Amino acid sequence: MSPIEGRHRVLLTVFLMTASIMQVLDNTIANVALPRVQGALSATQDQMAWVLTSYIVAAAIMTPMAGWLAGRFGRKPIILISIAGFTVASMLCGIAQSLPQMVLQGACGAALVPMSQAVMLDIYPREQLAKAMSIWVTGVTIGPIMGPALGGWLTDNYNWRWVFYINVPFGIIAFLGVLTTLPKSTGKKSPFDFFGFATLSLAVGALQITLDRGQLKDWFNSPEICIEAALSAASFYLFIVHMITTRKTRFVDPSLFKDRNFVAGLVFIFNVGLLLFATLALLPPLLQDLMNYPVVTTGLVTAPRGVGTLLAMLVISRLSKVIDVRMMIGFGFALSAFSAWQMSGFNLQMDMYTVMWSGIAQGCGTGLVFVPLAGVAFATLKSSLRNEGAAMFSLSRNLGSSIGISVVETLLTRNTQKAHASLAQHVTPFSPLIHAQFPGGTPTLQRLSALNAQVTEQAAMIAYNDNFKLMFWLSLAAIPLLLLLRKAGAPRSDEAVVVE
Repeated sequence: MSPIEGRHRVLLTVFLMTASIMQVLDNTIANVALPRVQGALSATQDQMAWVLTSYIVAAAIMTPMAGWLAGRFGRKPIILISIAGFTVASMLCGIAQSLPQMVLQGACGAALVPMSQAVMLDIYPREQLAKAMSIWVTGVTIGPIMGPALGGWLTDNYNWRWVFYINVPFGIIAFLGVLTTLPKSTGKKSPFDFFGFATLSLAVGALQITLDRGQLKDWFNSPEICIEAALSAASFYLFIVHMITTRKTRFVDPSLFKDRNFVAGLVFIFNVGLLLFATLALLPPLLQDLMNYPVVTTGLVTAPRGVGTLLAMLVISRLSKVIDVRMMIGFGFALSAFSAWQMSGFNLQMDMYTVMWSGIAQGCGTGLVFVPLAGVAFATLKSSLRNEGAAMFSLSRNLGSSIGISVVETLLTRNTQKAHASLAQHVTPFSPLIHAQFPGGTPTLQRLSALNAQVTEQAAMIAYNDNFKLMFWLSLAAIPLLLLLRKAGAPRSDEAVVVE
């Protein structure tokens, strides 16, 4: 696909980003409405967990599939089918009377983000790739940030079903827009590698189930988790061996992993997914459960993170031609580390501005990493591999976010228990602080319960701070990995040109 000029490119960008934002927004906007959904459909907690797991697994399996489908049938029909399927699935979720009806949405929307990135890389000329990736990254990152606020507002003022209905008009607009502005693309006939697809799908699906249900089942103390983890590892091993050794058509082209920049990009985007989404998973429960913020207020307090990403986009679009992208990525990780260090000092007496300023700093850091990384990872990759590359790029980011969320939630639960036990050791009848809490005699059961609630809150705050410290060290640890990246030009043909 050749670069497109003028108004045509602007319109296509708008419609592509509408579809992408719709999909990534839905990943977080629906979380706010889940308690209402559970009550309306009379579902148990375990049933809800299985539906969410199925949604994520379906999306994870279909993400790498998007690359092969686009190469076989062309990008345009795959994008249009994905938009139409996601829109119809959203409508069905809105009118759903049972939980299984909600799983289809994850599979339909999986191709939208990687295919929109691949198209953006092609329709913009080489000198404007930084601008193109700035626009794409802004949509991909702002969607999850704005989701909780929008979902809370819709749920409180209308109904939980409107969390899904809101996708319908935007889906129709995106479908008609892409239909009229995206040039036709031809695929090439190639046999389907069923064994490669099956092993990769089984590996990713089993890993997602392990991560989603691990904390619920006490991780490797559960036979279920051990079986799922072993199945994931064995399937991934078979996929790697098959991809390397087979001489027939392979589901994922191994030449993808011969490009050093692309492989380094996968490592970095895995780290970005881990840091960004792990932090997004920590802040809402902290603000709602410990600080007693309403859902809408929580969304508004975390929204300035998107402002930081926008600021980073403006900076990158001006400096990308004069500053080495590796320096920008390094500074972005340093800024993310600084933000995590600020968050590690959170306490129960802080005001909302403390959260907002740290969010702006992290948004800037994420933008400074994500935007140039999305460009440099594909800079030396053959254009014929961009479909598969974009799918693997999104899959790596999604796996990083899944692992990050599972790790921080597990650490939060366990560290809260440890901190509670440590704090409770100091709650004795001989402590002056305890006497100050209960003046005038023996404490009542009600007062003891209130004291235990205070200890639990403080223990949870300590656990949150420990998680933010972990984010700080992971951000710093990512900086030396910049040595893996090359300074590269962005070829427009199948011949990758590397400029040392």
